[in-house]
Amino acid sequence: MYQQMIFVNLPVVDVEASRKFFTQLGYTINPQFTTDDCACVVISDTIIAMLLSKQRYADFTKKEIADATRTSEVLLCLSAESREKVDELVDRALAAGGSVGGEPQDHGFMYGRSFDDLDGHTWEVMWMDPAAVQG
Repeated sequence: MYQQMIFVNLPVVDVEASRKFFTQLGYTINPQFTTDDCACVVISDTIIAMLLSKQRYADFTKKEIADATRTSEVLLCLSAESREKVDELVDRALAAGGSVGGEPQDHGFMYGRSFDDLDGHTWEVMWMDPAAVQG
């Protein structure tokens, strides 16, 4: 069965520093699609983050590239299998040089925290009680 994938392309100031940051979060780098100006971060089988130098990113758009440390261009949200896994990932991001993206959100059946990566891109991490999700 076909599984649709998402490739999130993000401009970064320092590809090597960003690569190191995401490997410290526990993600792997696919060397087949990684160069000096791009790192291919494997988040899951269906989620890939392409971290592109601003020069390389500019090859794909005619628009001005946002400075995510000053403006919000996207909110990326990753699911986690438990509240503890939310805390684990966000704590690793903060230890690796990220910053707090916002206040924790605890709604009982749903829990989330967020961090900003080295370039200011906001990553939300959330857990939702499967019993609260109606199929």
